[in-house]
Amino acid sequence: MTEDVETVERVTGTGVPVRGNDIDTDQIIPARFLKVVTFDGLGQFVFQDVRFTDDDEPKDHPFNEDRFRDASILVVNANFGCGSSREHAPQALKRWGIDAIVGESFAEIFAGNCLALGVPTVTADQAEIEALQEFVDENPDAEIDVDVDDETVSYGDREIDATVDDAQRRALVEGVWDTTALMKSNAEAVAETAASLPYIEAGAGGDA
Repeated sequence: MTEDVETVERVTGTGVPVRGNDIDTDQIIPARFLKVVTFDGLGQFVFQDVRFTDDDEPKDHPFNEDRFRDASILVVNANFGCGSSREHAPQALKRWGIDAIVGESFAEIFAGNCLALGVPTVTADQAEIEALQEFVDENPDAEIDVDVDDETVSYGDREIDATVDDAQRRALVEGVWDTTALMKSNAEAVAETAASLPYIEAGAGGDA
């Protein structure tokens, strides 16, 4: 492991509450945006169909409110990210500026796709999540601290016990969530291993 590999031990920032159970990936990023060649710019379309009318008039949605414009911690309810397995959903959230998501529960594939981006999906019980959403609504500029390693969420004068999936927590804290960065940081070892394999032609790896 080298220092080039990023670890995610804690995330600190302001919050944005999105209420409702079973918010699926089609709500997070509608299917018509899956045709993009790259994920760049996808953030502007997050929650597009629940944020705007067919005539592009803004609806009442937290992601349209200026007070939450710079938020980096999303606070949600149960079964967030259900539906299709499209990785565009966490990609859109990440590119909008979300660095961590705290909620009651998450769809398993969605949580896995978040992990691939270094975005923790942290859970707490319903009462604690609803209290946090109320706090964020009333204090949009207040800082929230998500401690991935210690599995706590702190805000105001409160600290609540949270849960991070064990495999996710280890991957984030140890910096092994980003497999591409991990391979680059160990390029020499990867090249040596490749060179020792009888079915890899000499020079096939090229220059990284």
